[in-house]
Amino acid sequence: MLDKDLEDLRAEFEALKESGEFCTDGSCSTDEEVDLKDYPSYTEALYAKIVAPNASGIYLSRWDIKEIAEAAGDSMSIHPRKRMFELLMKFAVSQERMQAVLDALEDHIERKIEIYEELQETFPHSKVVFEEKIAKAQKTVKTFPHIIKEYF
Repeated sequence: MLDKDLEDLRAEFEALKESGEFCTDGSCSTDEEVDLKDYPSYTEALYAKIVAPNASGIYLSRWDIKEIAEAAGDSMSIHPRKRMFELLMKFAVSQERMQAVLDALEDHIERKIEIYEELQETFPHSKVVFEEKIAKAQKTVKTFPHIIKEYF
């Protein structure tokens, strides 16, 4: 009896996965735009969507943020990550500067994706783990035009 119940549960789970309704990790593709208006400030919204690894698929260290700032044309000293991101957003006061920041961020994310893909090739059993991270990172990059449109 228990085996039958377990098999029924597995069948329901597989059907739910195949239907596309099962998407708890944020990696499922949707046509919805990211709603950043639910946050107290736009900087906090971007921090939650870009810097949080569970949302973006990548981890941005303080040194990463410093490199991104330098690539965008800003000079920054090391602070806590959140403070550094806030300073980076203060730098991005014009559409051109924000575009430079997002371009630098996109380049950084693409380099991380390349590392993930290399790890997938080197360690085939890790492919499942990195597929999720790559999907999230690519989804994050796709939101950049929306960020420019909404911010300016």
